[in-house]
Amino acid sequence: MFALRLALYSLLNRRLTTLLTLASVALSVALFVGVERVRQGARESFANTISKTDLIVGAKGGSIQLLLYAVFRMGNATANVSYESYQKIHNHPDVAWTIPYSLGDSHRGFRVVGTSEDFYEHYRYRHDKKPELVQGVVAKGVFDAVLGSDVAARLGYKLGDKIALAHGVAEVAFQNHDDKPFKVVGILGKTATPIDRSIYTTLEGMEAIHLDWTDGAPPMDGQGVSADKIMGQKLEIKAITAFLLGAKSRIDALRLQRMVNDYNDEPLMAIIPGVALSELWEGISYAEDGLRVVSGFVVVVGLMGMLISIYNSLNERRREMAVLRSVGAGPRLIFTLMIAESTLLTGIGSALGVLSMYLLILVIQPIIEQNFGLFIPVKPLSSLEWGYLGLIFCFGIVLGIVPASRAYRNSLSDGLTIRI
Repeated sequence: MFALRLALYSLLNRRLTTLLTLASVALSVALFVGVERVRQGARESFANTISKTDLIVGAKGGSIQLLLYAVFRMGNATANVSYESYQKIHNHPDVAWTIPYSLGDSHRGFRVVGTSEDFYEHYRYRHDKKPELVQGVVAKGVFDAVLGSDVAARLGYKLGDKIALAHGVAEVAFQNHDDKPFKVVGILGKTATPIDRSIYTTLEGMEAIHLDWTDGAPPMDGQGVSADKIMGQKLEIKAITAFLLGAKSRIDALRLQRMVNDYNDEPLMAIIPGVALSELWEGISYAEDGLRVVSGFVVVVGLMGMLISIYNSLNERRREMAVLRSVGAGPRLIFTLMIAESTLLTGIGSALGVLSMYLLILVIQPIIEQNFGLFIPVKPLSSLEWGYLGLIFCFGIVLGIVPASRAYRNSLSDGLTIRI
Protein backbone atom coordinates (compact mmCIF):
# COMPACT_ATOMS: atom_id res chain seq x y z
CA MET A 1 0.00 0.00 0.00
CA PHE A 2 2.90 2.31 0.80
CA ALA A 3 4.44 1.65 -2.63
CA LEU A 4 1.11 2.38 -4.33
CA ARG A 5 0.73 5.70 -2.53
CA LEU A 6 4.35 6.59 -3.28
CA ALA A 7 3.81 5.74 -6.96
CA LEU A 8 0.74 7.99 -7.07
CA TYR A 9 2.72 10.94 -5.65
CA SER A 10 5.52 10.26 -8.13
CA LEU A 11 3.08 10.28 -11.05
CA LEU A 12 1.48 13.52 -9.83
CA ASN A 13 4.93 15.07 -9.67
CA ARG A 14 5.29 14.32 -13.41
CA ARG A 15 1.84 15.57 -14.43
CA LEU A 16 2.42 16.26 -18.12
CA THR A 17 4.11 12.94 -18.86
CA THR A 18 1.49 11.11 -16.80
CA LEU A 19 -1.42 12.79 -18.58
CA LEU A 20 0.01 12.02 -22.02
CA THR A 21 0.60 8.38 -21.06
CA LEU A 22 -2.91 8.08 -19.62
CA ALA A 23 -4.36 9.59 -22.80
CA SER A 24 -2.48 7.06 -24.94
CA VAL A 25 -3.69 4.10 -22.88
CA ALA A 26 -7.26 5.47 -22.63
CA LEU A 27 -7.61 6.05 -26.38
CA SER A 28 -6.30 2.60 -27.25
CA VAL A 29 -8.61 0.92 -24.72
CA ALA A 30 -11.58 3.02 -25.90
CA LEU A 31 -10.95 1.93 -29.49
CA PHE A 32 -10.54 -1.72 -28.55
CA VAL A 33 -13.69 -1.91 -26.41
CA GLY A 34 -15.57 0.39 -28.81
CA VAL A 35 -14.94 -1.95 -31.76
CA GLU A 36 -16.33 -4.84 -29.72
CA ARG A 37 -19.36 -2.77 -28.70
CA VAL A 38 -20.06 -1.72 -32.32
CA ARG A 39 -19.67 -5.35 -33.44
CA GLN A 40 -22.19 -6.53 -30.86
CA GLY A 41 -24.49 -3.60 -31.64
CA ALA A 42 -24.41 -4.44 -35.34
CA ARG A 43 -25.30 -8.07 -34.65
CA GLU A 44 -28.14 -7.10 -32.33
CA SER A 45 -29.48 -4.52 -34.78
CA PHE A 46 -29.51 -7.07 -37.59
CA ALA A 47 -31.03 -9.76 -35.38
CA ASN A 48 -33.69 -7.39 -34.00
CA THR A 49 -34.76 -6.20 -37.45
CA ILE A 50 -37.14 -9.14 -37.76
CA SER A 51 -38.80 -11.16 -34.99
CA LYS A 52 -41.49 -13.81 -34.71
CA THR A 53 -41.24 -14.60 -38.43
CA ASP A 54 -40.82 -18.31 -39.06
CA LEU A 55 -40.00 -18.32 -42.77
CA ILE A 56 -39.06 -15.99 -45.62
CA VAL A 57 -40.20 -17.29 -49.00
CA GLY A 58 -38.88 -16.16 -52.37
CA ALA A 59 -37.59 -17.39 -55.70
CA LYS A 60 -34.96 -20.11 -55.46
CA GLY A 61 -31.45 -18.75 -55.07
CA GLY A 62 -29.11 -17.88 -52.22
CA SER A 63 -30.48 -17.79 -48.67
CA ILE A 64 -28.42 -14.72 -47.71
CA GLN A 65 -29.51 -12.90 -50.85
CA LEU A 66 -33.16 -13.58 -50.02
CA LEU A 67 -32.65 -12.37 -46.46
CA LEU A 68 -30.93 -9.18 -47.61
CA TYR A 69 -33.50 -8.01 -50.16
CA ALA A 70 -36.59 -9.20 -48.27
CA VAL A 71 -35.65 -7.83 -44.83
CA PHE A 72 -32.83 -5.33 -45.19
CA ARG A 73 -33.78 -3.90 -48.62
CA MET A 74 -30.30 -4.65 -49.96
CA GLY A 75 -29.83 -6.05 -53.44
CA ASN A 76 -32.50 -7.34 -55.80
CA ALA A 77 -34.36 -10.57 -56.43
CA THR A 78 -33.39 -12.74 -59.39
CA ALA A 79 -37.02 -13.72 -60.00
CA ASN A 80 -40.52 -13.16 -58.66
CA VAL A 81 -43.08 -15.38 -56.97
CA SER A 82 -46.35 -15.81 -58.83
CA TYR A 83 -49.34 -14.49 -56.93
CA GLU A 84 -51.12 -17.79 -57.50
CA SER A 85 -48.37 -19.68 -55.67
CA TYR A 86 -48.41 -17.10 -52.90
CA GLN A 87 -52.15 -17.57 -52.39
CA LYS A 88 -51.83 -21.37 -52.33
CA ILE A 89 -49.19 -21.21 -49.60
CA HIS A 90 -51.08 -18.44 -47.78
CA ASN A 91 -54.18 -20.66 -47.63
CA HIS A 92 -52.29 -23.69 -46.32
CA PRO A 93 -53.82 -24.91 -43.03
CA ASP A 94 -50.47 -24.70 -41.20
CA VAL A 95 -50.00 -20.99 -42.07
CA ALA A 96 -51.09 -18.42 -39.48
CA TRP A 97 -50.29 -15.27 -41.48
CA THR A 98 -48.25 -13.94 -44.38
CA ILE A 99 -46.85 -10.55 -45.39
CA PRO A 100 -46.36 -10.15 -49.18
CA TYR A 101 -43.66 -7.83 -50.53
CA SER A 102 -43.39 -6.32 -53.99
CA LEU A 103 -40.05 -4.56 -54.56
CA GLY A 104 -38.26 -2.91 -57.45
CA ASP A 105 -39.14 0.79 -57.33
CA SER A 106 -37.82 3.70 -55.31
CA HIS A 107 -38.22 7.38 -54.53
CA ARG A 108 -35.13 9.60 -54.32
CA GLY A 109 -32.96 6.68 -53.19
CA PHE A 110 -35.46 5.19 -50.74
CA ARG A 111 -36.90 1.72 -51.43
CA VAL A 112 -40.62 1.38 -52.14
CA VAL A 113 -42.34 -1.71 -50.76
CA GLY A 114 -45.74 -2.83 -51.99
CA THR A 115 -47.47 -4.82 -49.26
CA SER A 116 -50.80 -5.48 -47.60
CA GLU A 117 -52.35 -4.44 -44.29
CA ASP A 118 -50.92 -7.62 -42.81
CA PHE A 119 -47.56 -5.83 -42.63
CA TYR A 120 -48.85 -3.36 -40.05
CA GLU A 121 -50.58 -6.14 -38.13
CA HIS A 122 -48.08 -8.99 -38.07
CA TYR A 123 -44.58 -7.61 -38.66
CA ARG A 124 -42.44 -7.63 -35.50
CA TYR A 125 -38.99 -6.28 -34.64
CA ARG A 126 -36.98 -6.16 -31.40
CA HIS A 127 -38.81 -9.19 -30.04
CA ASP A 128 -42.44 -8.02 -29.96
CA LYS A 129 -42.63 -4.46 -31.30
CA LYS A 130 -44.66 -3.69 -34.39
CA PRO A 131 -44.60 -0.65 -36.72
CA GLU A 132 -46.76 2.12 -35.29
CA LEU A 133 -48.16 5.12 -37.13
CA VAL A 134 -47.39 8.48 -35.55
CA GLN A 135 -49.50 10.29 -38.13
CA GLY A 136 -52.27 9.31 -40.52
CA VAL A 137 -53.55 5.85 -41.45
CA VAL A 138 -52.27 2.75 -43.20
CA ALA A 139 -52.20 2.58 -47.01
CA LYS A 140 -55.46 1.14 -48.36
CA GLY A 141 -56.11 3.00 -51.60
CA VAL A 142 -54.34 2.23 -54.86
CA PHE A 143 -52.24 5.40 -54.72
CA ASP A 144 -51.77 5.67 -50.94
CA ALA A 145 -48.27 5.72 -49.44
CA VAL A 146 -46.95 5.41 -45.87
CA LEU A 147 -43.48 6.80 -45.16
CA GLY A 148 -40.80 5.50 -42.85
CA SER A 149 -39.62 8.03 -40.27
CA ASP A 150 -36.27 8.70 -41.99
CA VAL A 151 -37.95 9.28 -45.36
CA ALA A 152 -40.35 11.83 -43.88
CA ALA A 153 -37.60 13.57 -41.89
CA ARG A 154 -35.00 13.80 -44.66
CA LEU A 155 -37.35 14.76 -47.47
CA GLY A 156 -39.60 16.97 -45.33
CA TYR A 157 -42.83 15.28 -46.41
CA LYS A 158 -46.11 15.60 -44.53
CA LEU A 159 -49.58 14.13 -44.84
CA GLY A 160 -51.28 14.97 -48.12
CA ASP A 161 -48.08 15.51 -50.11
CA LYS A 162 -47.83 13.90 -53.55
CA ILE A 163 -44.77 11.82 -54.48
CA ALA A 164 -43.76 10.21 -57.78
CA LEU A 165 -42.09 6.82 -57.71
CA ALA A 166 -39.17 5.87 -59.94
CA HIS A 167 -38.51 2.61 -61.75
CA GLY A 168 -35.50 0.83 -60.25
CA VAL A 169 -33.61 1.49 -57.03
CA ALA A 170 -30.91 3.94 -58.12
CA GLU A 171 -30.75 7.27 -56.30
CA VAL A 172 -30.80 9.09 -59.64
CA ALA A 173 -33.73 7.77 -61.68
CA PHE A 174 -34.24 8.04 -65.44
CA GLN A 175 -37.68 6.44 -65.65
CA ASN A 176 -40.28 7.98 -63.36
CA HIS A 177 -43.97 7.27 -62.81
CA ASP A 178 -44.83 10.98 -62.81
CA ASP A 179 -48.22 10.33 -64.37
CA LYS A 180 -49.33 8.27 -61.36
CA PRO A 181 -48.39 10.16 -58.17
CA PHE A 182 -48.97 8.71 -54.72
CA LYS A 183 -50.46 10.56 -51.77
CA VAL A 184 -48.84 10.41 -48.32
CA VAL A 185 -51.51 9.10 -45.94
CA GLY A 186 -49.35 7.97 -43.01
CA ILE A 187 -45.95 8.30 -41.34
CA LEU A 188 -44.43 5.51 -39.23
CA GLY A 189 -42.62 6.00 -35.94
CA LYS A 190 -38.88 5.45 -35.47
CA THR A 191 -37.81 1.79 -35.37
CA ALA A 192 -34.03 1.91 -36.07
CA THR A 193 -34.58 -0.74 -38.77
CA PRO A 194 -34.84 -0.62 -42.59
CA ILE A 195 -38.52 0.24 -42.08
CA ASP A 196 -37.43 3.82 -41.39
CA ARG A 197 -35.84 4.09 -44.83
CA SER A 198 -38.71 2.60 -46.81
CA ILE A 199 -41.96 3.77 -48.41
CA TYR A 200 -44.95 1.44 -48.15
CA THR A 201 -47.74 1.23 -50.72
CA THR A 202 -50.36 -1.37 -51.53
CA LEU A 203 -49.74 -4.29 -53.86
CA GLU A 204 -52.41 -2.81 -56.13
CA GLY A 205 -50.43 0.43 -56.24
CA MET A 206 -47.29 -1.34 -57.41
CA GLU A 207 -49.34 -3.16 -60.06
CA ALA A 208 -51.04 0.08 -61.17
CA ILE A 209 -47.88 2.04 -61.97
CA HIS A 210 -46.66 -0.78 -64.21
CA LEU A 211 -50.01 -1.52 -65.82
CA ASP A 212 -49.14 0.16 -69.11
CA TRP A 213 -45.49 -0.95 -69.17
CA THR A 214 -44.37 -3.67 -71.57
CA ASP A 215 -41.32 -5.88 -70.96
CA GLY A 216 -39.96 -3.38 -68.44
CA ALA A 217 -40.29 -0.41 -70.81
CA PRO A 218 -42.59 2.61 -70.31
CA PRO A 219 -45.47 3.27 -72.73
CA MET A 220 -45.07 5.50 -75.76
CA ASP A 221 -46.37 9.08 -75.57
CA GLY A 222 -50.14 9.15 -75.57
CA GLN A 223 -50.46 5.40 -74.96
CA GLY A 224 -50.24 5.41 -71.17
CA VAL A 225 -53.13 4.68 -68.82
CA SER A 226 -53.96 7.62 -66.55
CA ALA A 227 -54.39 7.33 -62.81
CA ASP A 228 -58.08 8.23 -63.12
CA LYS A 229 -58.74 5.33 -65.49
CA ILE A 230 -56.85 2.94 -63.23
CA MET A 231 -59.00 3.88 -60.26
CA GLY A 232 -62.03 2.47 -62.04
CA GLN A 233 -60.38 -0.83 -62.98
CA LYS A 234 -60.10 -4.07 -61.07
CA LEU A 235 -56.37 -4.64 -60.72
CA GLU A 236 -55.08 -8.18 -60.91
CA ILE A 237 -51.85 -8.84 -59.03
CA LYS A 238 -49.67 -11.17 -61.06
CA ALA A 239 -46.51 -11.55 -59.00
CA ILE A 240 -44.75 -10.47 -55.82
CA THR A 241 -41.08 -10.45 -54.89
CA ALA A 242 -41.18 -12.41 -51.62
CA PHE A 243 -43.27 -12.89 -48.50
CA LEU A 244 -42.83 -13.44 -44.79
CA LEU A 245 -44.66 -16.32 -43.17
CA GLY A 246 -45.77 -17.12 -39.66
CA ALA A 247 -46.66 -20.74 -38.93
CA LYS A 248 -49.08 -22.00 -36.31
CA SER A 249 -46.24 -23.87 -34.57
CA ARG A 250 -42.50 -24.47 -34.91
CA ILE A 251 -43.10 -28.00 -36.16
CA ASP A 252 -45.49 -26.61 -38.78
CA ALA A 253 -42.77 -24.16 -39.85
CA LEU A 254 -40.35 -26.99 -40.60
CA ARG A 255 -43.02 -28.86 -42.56
CA LEU A 256 -43.85 -25.71 -44.52
CA GLN A 257 -40.18 -25.09 -45.30
CA ARG A 258 -39.82 -28.58 -46.71
CA MET A 259 -43.04 -28.19 -48.70
CA VAL A 260 -41.95 -24.83 -50.21
CA ASN A 261 -38.47 -26.08 -51.08
CA ASP A 262 -40.05 -29.04 -52.91
CA TYR A 263 -42.75 -26.90 -54.56
CA ASN A 264 -43.51 -28.24 -58.04
CA ASP A 265 -45.33 -25.32 -59.67
CA GLU A 266 -42.28 -23.02 -59.67
CA PRO A 267 -38.79 -22.94 -58.10
CA LEU A 268 -39.22 -21.46 -54.61
CA MET A 269 -37.23 -21.54 -51.43
CA ALA A 270 -38.05 -20.88 -47.77
CA ILE A 271 -35.43 -19.85 -45.23
CA ILE A 272 -35.46 -19.47 -41.46
CA PRO A 273 -34.35 -15.88 -40.67
CA GLY A 274 -32.15 -16.86 -37.70
CA VAL A 275 -30.31 -19.54 -39.68
CA ALA A 276 -29.72 -17.17 -42.61
CA LEU A 277 -28.40 -14.51 -40.22
CA SER A 278 -25.94 -17.04 -38.78
CA GLU A 279 -24.71 -17.76 -42.30
CA LEU A 280 -24.33 -14.05 -42.91
CA TRP A 281 -22.21 -13.57 -39.78
CA GLU A 282 -20.06 -16.54 -40.69
CA GLY A 283 -19.40 -14.91 -44.03
CA ILE A 284 -18.19 -11.64 -42.50
CA SER A 285 -16.46 -13.13 -39.44
CA TYR A 286 -13.07 -12.59 -41.10
CA ALA A 287 -13.72 -8.85 -41.23
CA GLU A 288 -14.70 -8.86 -37.55
CA ASP A 289 -11.53 -10.75 -36.64
CA GLY A 290 -9.51 -8.26 -38.67
CA LEU A 291 -10.99 -5.35 -36.74
CA ARG A 292 -10.18 -7.07 -33.46
CA VAL A 293 -6.59 -7.66 -34.51
CA VAL A 294 -6.12 -4.03 -35.58
CA SER A 295 -7.64 -2.67 -32.36
CA GLY A 296 -5.54 -5.17 -30.37
CA PHE A 297 -2.37 -3.80 -31.99
CA VAL A 298 -3.52 -0.29 -31.07
CA VAL A 299 -3.74 -1.38 -27.43
CA VAL A 300 -0.26 -2.90 -27.62
CA VAL A 301 1.09 0.35 -29.08
CA GLY A 302 -0.56 2.33 -26.26
CA LEU A 303 0.90 0.09 -23.57
CA MET A 304 4.31 0.14 -25.25
CA GLY A 305 4.10 3.93 -25.11
CA MET A 306 3.53 3.64 -21.37
CA LEU A 307 6.54 1.33 -21.06
CA ILE A 308 8.76 3.74 -23.00
CA SER A 309 7.55 6.65 -20.90
CA ILE A 310 8.37 4.92 -17.59
CA TYR A 311 11.66 3.51 -18.88
CA ASN A 312 12.92 6.83 -20.26
CA SER A 313 11.96 8.65 -17.09
CA LEU A 314 14.31 6.47 -15.05
CA ASN A 315 17.32 8.40 -16.27
CA GLU A 316 15.72 11.64 -15.06
CA ARG A 317 14.72 10.05 -11.76
CA ARG A 318 18.14 8.69 -10.79
CA ARG A 319 18.45 11.19 -7.96
CA GLU A 320 14.89 10.44 -6.77
CA MET A 321 15.74 6.74 -6.57
CA ALA A 322 18.99 7.50 -4.77
CA VAL A 323 17.19 9.59 -2.17
CA LEU A 324 14.72 6.77 -1.59
CA ARG A 325 17.57 4.31 -1.21
CA SER A 326 19.37 6.62 1.19
CA VAL A 327 16.37 6.79 3.55
CA GLY A 328 16.11 3.02 3.74
CA ALA A 329 14.20 1.93 0.66
CA GLY A 330 15.61 -1.39 -0.54
CA PRO A 331 15.77 -2.67 -4.12
CA ARG A 332 12.54 -4.58 -3.61
CA LEU A 333 10.64 -1.40 -2.72
CA ILE A 334 12.03 0.33 -5.82
CA PHE A 335 10.97 -2.68 -7.92
CA THR A 336 7.50 -2.59 -6.37
CA LEU A 337 7.28 1.17 -6.98
CA MET A 338 7.82 0.71 -10.72
CA ILE A 339 5.25 -2.08 -10.87
CA ALA A 340 2.80 0.10 -8.92
CA GLU A 341 3.26 2.94 -11.43
CA SER A 342 2.50 0.69 -14.41
CA THR A 343 -0.50 -0.72 -12.50
CA LEU A 344 -1.91 2.74 -11.82
CA LEU A 345 -1.33 3.93 -15.37
CA THR A 346 -2.94 0.83 -16.87
CA GLY A 347 -5.87 0.80 -14.43
CA ILE A 348 -6.68 4.51 -14.60
CA GLY A 349 -6.07 4.60 -18.36
CA SER A 350 -8.41 1.63 -18.91
CA ALA A 351 -11.11 3.22 -16.74
CA LEU A 352 -10.82 6.50 -18.64
CA GLY A 353 -10.93 4.59 -21.93
CA VAL A 354 -14.17 2.81 -20.99
CA LEU A 355 -15.69 6.09 -19.76
CA SER A 356 -14.67 7.83 -23.00
CA MET A 357 -16.20 4.99 -25.01
CA TYR A 358 -19.54 5.36 -23.23
CA LEU A 359 -19.53 9.15 -23.63
CA LEU A 360 -18.73 8.81 -27.33
CA ILE A 361 -21.55 6.29 -27.83
CA LEU A 362 -24.01 8.65 -26.13
CA VAL A 363 -22.96 11.43 -28.51
CA ILE A 364 -22.83 9.50 -31.80
CA GLN A 365 -25.64 6.99 -31.10
CA PRO A 366 -28.44 9.14 -32.60
CA ILE A 367 -26.21 10.13 -35.54
CA ILE A 368 -25.38 6.51 -36.43
CA GLU A 369 -28.98 5.43 -35.94
CA GLN A 370 -30.24 8.26 -38.15
CA ASN A 371 -27.77 7.73 -40.99
CA PHE A 372 -27.10 3.99 -40.93
CA GLY A 373 -30.02 2.49 -39.00
CA LEU A 374 -27.53 0.88 -36.61
CA PHE A 375 -28.53 1.02 -32.96
CA ILE A 376 -25.59 0.78 -30.52
CA PRO A 377 -27.04 0.05 -27.06
CA VAL A 378 -25.65 1.69 -23.93
CA LYS A 379 -25.43 -1.18 -21.47
CA PRO A 380 -22.94 -2.65 -18.97
CA LEU A 381 -19.81 -4.34 -20.23
CA SER A 382 -20.23 -7.97 -21.18
CA SER A 383 -18.20 -10.77 -19.64
CA LEU A 384 -16.13 -10.91 -22.84
CA GLU A 385 -15.32 -7.19 -22.60
CA TRP A 386 -14.40 -7.56 -18.92
CA GLY A 387 -12.12 -10.40 -19.95
CA TYR A 388 -10.42 -8.19 -22.53
CA LEU A 389 -9.92 -5.44 -19.93
CA GLY A 390 -8.46 -7.99 -17.51
CA LEU A 391 -5.95 -9.11 -20.13
CA ILE A 392 -4.99 -5.50 -20.89
CA PHE A 393 -4.54 -4.81 -17.17
CA CYS A 394 -2.34 -7.88 -16.67
CA PHE A 395 -0.30 -7.08 -19.77
CA GLY A 396 0.29 -3.53 -18.47
CA ILE A 397 1.54 -4.86 -15.14
CA VAL A 398 3.86 -7.33 -16.86
CA LEU A 399 5.31 -4.54 -18.99
CA GLY A 400 6.15 -2.68 -15.78
CA ILE A 401 8.67 -5.40 -14.95
CA VAL A 402 11.08 -4.05 -17.61
CA PRO A 403 11.72 -0.61 -16.03
CA ALA A 404 11.37 -2.16 -12.55
CA SER A 405 14.25 -4.56 -13.28
CA ARG A 406 16.49 -1.73 -14.36
CA ALA A 407 15.64 0.38 -11.30
CA TYR A 408 16.21 -2.67 -9.10
CA ARG A 409 19.74 -3.10 -10.46
CA ASN A 410 20.74 0.55 -10.04
CA SER A 411 23.02 1.15 -7.05
CA LEU A 412 22.80 3.97 -4.51
CA SER A 413 26.01 5.57 -5.84
CA ASP A 414 24.57 5.58 -9.41
CA GLY A 415 22.00 8.19 -8.43
CA LEU A 416 24.51 10.34 -6.56
CA THR A 417 27.09 10.42 -9.33
CA ILE A 418 27.15 13.62 -11.36
CA ARG A 419 27.24 12.79 -15.06
CA ILE A 420 28.79 15.24 -17.48
